[in-house]
Amino acid sequence: MSPGTHRQQAARPLGPRDAAVTVRELRKTFPGVVAVDHVSFSIRPGEVFCILGPNGAGKTTTVECIAGTLKPDSGRIKVLGIDPIRERQQVREQVGYQLQSAVLPAALRVEEAVRLFASFYSRPVSVGDLLTTVGLEDQRRRAFGKLSGGEKQRLSIGLALVGSPRIVVLDELTTGLDPQGRRSVWQLIERLKGRGVTIILVSHHLDEVQRLGDRLAIIAAGRTQFVGTPVELRRATSAGSDSDRTLEDAYLAFVDDVDPREGTGS
Repeated sequence: MSPGTHRQQAARPLGPRDAAVTVRELRKTFPGVVAVDHVSFSIRPGEVFCILGPNGAGKTTTVECIAGTLKPDSGRIKVLGIDPIRERQQVREQVGYQLQSAVLPAALRVEEAVRLFASFYSRPVSVGDLLTTVGLEDQRRRAFGKLSGGEKQRLSIGLALVGSPRIVVLDELTTGLDPQGRRSVWQLIERLKGRGVTIILVSHHLDEVQRLGDRLAIIAAGRTQFVGTPVELRRATSAGSDSDRTLEDAYLAFVDDVDPREGTGS
């Protein structure tokens, strides 16, 4: 059975009361470009939900709409029951957003950066507790420009957590890190999940998704192609003796079968 047969096959959508995030028929365009077109999925409280797709698929556009930094053209989004556009400040207090690349002044010290970001929130976590959480308590006086790649990523995650959010969006959090740095960041994510934080993880790394993800959505050509667990994805693209295909094989089976002319994402 071809992967296209299973396209858009997903588990029953969660009701609004069951979901931390619901996205329904999301559409966002830019001049001459359809970034996302009728994207839909739900995210359960406390899970790690991974968003996958090729470059330009619309992944970052989708999470920016969830965080309230972009206004959709149409569709409906609820974050903890809140509209992220109409009630942006409330969502901002509940959602932490770690960008693809965070660049701070090289001379700014770790503790100074945390205190600066804490000043933006009504109920920030304590600086000491946050630095302990992200494993930077011994680096609090170190300048940003002197941090390793893994330390910069942990600081970036820490800045997303400073408002004590219930949901954290992590966009390509381990790109460019060495294996030790990636492992350190993965362990941090697992600790956050253990505390009940809902995590939205945008990633290109299938080993990362395999280790961390409870469920995933594949977005390609600006549209939702699949929503389910990693196991369900492998089953959806397996046939006969191919039942042992890897998560990467299953993902590529979906993505390779998408006609790029269907849409253009960002």
